[in-house]
Amino acid sequence: MPRKVIIDCDMGTDDAVALSMMLFASSLEIVAITATEGCVTAEQANNNLQAIVNELDPDRYPRLGLACAANDAPPVNTSFLYGEDGLGNAGFEVSQLQHLHPSEKLIIDSVRSHPNEITIVCLGPLTNLARAFQRDPALPSMIDRVIMTGGTLAGVGNITPAAEFNFYFDPQSARQVFQSRTTKTLIPLDVTQRVEFGIEMLEKLPCENTRTGYFLRQILPFAFRSYRQQLGRERIKLNDAIGALAVIEPRLFEYDEMGGDVETEGELTRGASVFDRRDPPEWRTNMEVATSINVASAHQLLIEQLSNSGDHSGN
Repeated sequence: MPRKVIIDCDMGTDDAVALSMMLFASSLEIVAITATEGCVTAEQANNNLQAIVNELDPDRYPRLGLACAANDAPPVNTSFLYGEDGLGNAGFEVSQLQHLHPSEKLIIDSVRSHPNEITIVCLGPLTNLARAFQRDPALPSMIDRVIMTGGTLAGVGNITPAAEFNFYFDPQSARQVFQSRTTKTLIPLDVTQRVEFGIEMLEKLPCENTRTGYFLRQILPFAFRSYRQQLGRERIKLNDAIGALAVIEPRLFEYDEMGGDVETEGELTRGASVFDRRDPPEWRTNMEVATSINVASAHQLLIEQLSNSGDHSGN
C-alpha cells in the first residue's frame, strides 16, 4: 500500500525537483502539497505551487495549501542562484485557484482524516507545521512521522556561518517542531550537500516531450549558470531533492538517535541547530538524524526517479 504523504516546501528549484520525483513515485500517495514562505515570498510560493502541479499534471491531483507570511522573517535573497521567481525565471503562468485552505489548516484536516497514517515531508522552513501544532495541540501524536531537511551537524551553515537556511528563516518554528512529541527524522545539510550534480545531468533528464522533462529543462539550466557565475562552481546541490529520497528510499542513509534543539536568539547563531553529542549525552533523545548517505546510490536513484516521472507524465 502506498505511503500517505504531505509535502510541505517553499517552492524553489530543488523543491520542484523533489516534487517531480514524489508526485509520480508508485510507493507514495501524495495527499497534499502545502506551500510555505522561505526562499521566495508567500505569494510567490503559492504561484509556484500551482505552476509546478499544473506543469507536471499528475494523474491524481493532491490538495493544495496556501502559504502565509512568516513571523519575524529575516531579509534573505536567493534570487542570485534560483531567479526572482525561485524557478529560474521560467515565467510560468497560473490562474488563481479559489477556495484553497491555508497550509496549516490543510495539514490539520488531512492528518485528522488519516490519523497515524500520514508522513509529513518538510523541505522548507517549519512554519506551517509549527502553526498546525499550535492550533491543534493533539496533532503531533496523530502523525506517523515528520521528515525534515534542515540544520547542520557540524555547525557549518549555508546562509550564515552557523545556520542552514530553513532553520535560520524561522528558528522559533524549528524549535517548536524539535520539541514536539512526534516521531522525527532530520536530514541535515552536512548529508544533503554530499550529493552534487554536473551539467551532464541535463542529458539524463526525461525526454523533452514529457511533462517532467520539459518542466525540468525550464528551471535547471539557470541553476547551473548561476552556480558557475556566482559561486564559481561547476556542480549544483539539490538539498531538498536529496531529502525527499529519505521517504522514497530511507536505506540510503545511516542514522543516529540524538537530542537536538535550535538557537532562536543568538546574534551570530540564529537558527543554528545544536545536538548533544557528549559522552554520555544528557539531553533526551528526540529524533533520528541522518549522519551519512550512500552518495553514488543517491545520485543514481534521483536520476532514476526523474526518469520514472518522465515515463508517467506523458506529453
